[in-house]
Amino acid sequence: MGHARVVRNVVLMSTTGATADPLAALGSLPGVAESVESVRKAVDRVYGHRVMRRRSNEITSEAALRGARGSAALSGSDWALEEVRRRTDFSGDEDARVVGAALRLTAEAGQLLSIWRQSPLRVLARLHLVAAATDRDEVGRPRQAGEPVDEPLIELPLPGADEAHGRLEGLAELVVAGSSAPALVTAAVVHGELLALRPFSSHNGLVARTAERIVLVGSGLDPKSVCPAEVGHAELGRAAYLAALDGYVSGTPEGMAAWIAHCGRAVELGVRESTAVCEALQRGAA
Repeated sequence: MGHARVVRNVVLMSTTGATADPLAALGSLPGVAESVESVRKAVDRVYGHRVMRRRSNEITSEAALRGARGSAALSGSDWALEEVRRRTDFSGDEDARVVGAALRLTAEAGQLLSIWRQSPLRVLARLHLVAAATDRDEVGRPRQAGEPVDEPLIELPLPGADEAHGRLEGLAELVVAGSSAPALVTAAVVHGELLALRPFSSHNGLVARTAERIVLVGSGLDPKSVCPAEVGHAELGRAAYLAALDGYVSGTPEGMAAWIAHCGRAVELGVRESTAVCEALQRGAA
């Protein structure tokens, strides 16, 4: 099976065909192996930092805060880190609610790691419930036909509810089946597919980035959750994020490889952020 067909099968979340592990085929796309290796080396460096050996809990907490800030920024609520750190009430205006949702999701992610591989749909529903923090009927379940989606920063054509349901189930089947693909590849596909589908009525971007975090942590690549990709996605900027997502949605080998590489750069920038925190703690400056 050629790369283009493999990629399209992954995008459509078809679990039939010549390969039982379509995600693994993405690892052989041009440039992906290099991205995977670069991420692995970066992660190894921060885990080898002397501060990580003694104060990893502090690095994890700071990475969670900074990751939530970055994810909220990509959803249009770009607060300074100190503002996020200072605030206690996130129920005010829309920006405050988005930041609050991002913080809740980051806190919730660690509680869902053991469930993800067995029931990713249950985890995604829980994430949406936590993000939305309301008891409206559409919360905590995939959208139904005719229900609107509030995701103004993602302007891609919206798949119909039936297509979204089918592809979401296919994505879940891929996760449950497992893959020999590197964690970065799986995380990028989960992230990209959720953004493309926007399966919930709201907060899809926040949920997609949290799911990426869950894959990276649960896979063992970043077990202490100190490499916040959300920081990197925000630093690379919304325009680059959306351009890379266009590549994912295209289903072409080049587009998929570009999206995976973009996610890899985001992880590396998250590593750089936590390395700077380690250095500050070492100097006694934070």
